[in-house]
Amino acid sequence: MKRRSAIVVVAVIGAGLLLAGASQVMAAEPAAGENAQTAHSGVRLFDDQGAAWFGAAIGAGLVIMGGAAGISRIGGSAVESMARQPEVAGSVNTAMIITAAMIEGATLFAVVVCLLATFK
Repeated sequence: MKRRSAIVVVAVIGAGLLLAGASQVMAAEPAAGENAQTAHSGVRLFDDQGAAWFGAAIGAGLVIMGGAAGISRIGGSAVESMARQPEVAGSVNTAMIITAAMIEGATLFAVVVCLLATFK
């Protein structure tokens, strides 16, 4: 239940920020000699590069959250197994660090791919 409410809170905050940005674009005062109809006729919320940056930011954020969830799950399981069998703590710790490093590498690679997508 906590995870669902956290997702809803993040979605509401994201939607609010997106709408706030759109309202700021639309609320700009027209320049001298322009009326309100012609002042906003050429305004687009996202151009091609802006949409690419926005998509890269969303993708990188999702990748980071997934990597963090995976590493935290590995850490929790490793600590639990070390508590159950203290005699194998060294091998579990080594396996945990290697697996966490592999997840971190995959996460870094995915973030780089998201950012390279902006430079098409």
